[in-house]
Amino acid sequence: MTALTDDTTPGRRGPFATTEADPRAVGRVRTEYSPACDGDPDPGEIVWTWVPFEENDGRGKDRPVLVVAREAAGTFLAVRLSSKRHDGRRDWVPIGHGPWDRSGRDSWVDVDRVLRLHDRGMRREACALDRMRFGLVRHRLRERYGWS
Repeated sequence: MTALTDDTTPGRRGPFATTEADPRAVGRVRTEYSPACDGDPDPGEIVWTWVPFEENDGRGKDRPVLVVAREAAGTFLAVRLSSKRHDGRRDWVPIGHGPWDRSGRDSWVDVDRVLRLHDRGMRREACALDRMRFGLVRHRLRERYGWS
């Protein structure tokens, strides 16, 4: 995947931009598993959105993220996926492969970096992650941030 430069990419700019959220400052978070194949982001689903690079310099790329919670403001908290191997690292949860990656590569979820996204800031809904794998991510988020 290469960095995208198209300003019309959902989640890239404007009021529906995907942004980084400080997981310790977002307040009380209740993770839930409630996927619904309706085109909207729901906790437990993997969706595609623009994800800014950590340097926060305007660059980033369209990538899959796992939605883990709804916020009262109508936004969602999500964690990014990567197909780069991160074996043995506590801040990465291995979730195997699934339909979010057309190449069938295994994926890891980065629980160290939490994103805030808007339903109008995503490009597409990829699939629901099964409850067991979602539970692994949820457990690690609970350990790390005290989320319920």
